[in-house]
Amino acid sequence: MSTSPIDSRELRNALGRFATGVCVVTTRTDAGRKAALTINSFCSVSLDPPLVAWYLNDKAPSLPVFRDSGYFAVHVLAAGQQDLATHFARSAEDKFAPFSERVQAGLGDVPVLGDMLACFECRTSSIETYGDHVMILGHVERFHYGSESPLLFHAGRFLEHSATA
Repeated sequence: MSTSPIDSRELRNALGRFATGVCVVTTRTDAGRKAALTINSFCSVSLDPPLVAWYLNDKAPSLPVFRDSGYFAVHVLAAGQQDLATHFARSAEDKFAPFSERVQAGLGDVPVLGDMLACFECRTSSIETYGDHVMILGHVERFHYGSESPLLFHAGRFLEHSATA
């Protein structure tokens, strides 16, 4: 077993070999401040109770909004929705403005985007810090899904996968 220090850039390159789905997470504070960001760190935790988790850098500007909200929605993107992933990955004063016709109020008045591969509306169960990220654990209170193919992320690039049955 090697005890030499790990090169974080190389570790990131190696971890990037694991293909993931791409999601947009949304929330809103009681004061009405909305936030959204693109992630690829979403996972199922438990079916009973229904729990999901996702991870956010502990220095992310949107972290206080997610800490204060109490609710969030995870939107799983379908193939062909790379534009949404790119849009919500960038900083903007009002990320929702171009999509106002697609946004509805979900649980906790959280913005829910229409036409997604899947959407999980969650009540925040806990937020824990692990290294330089926080894990946000949510209790799924409502969900829906479709049958399209997913948008994938692998080795620093978006991939579109066509499902074969």
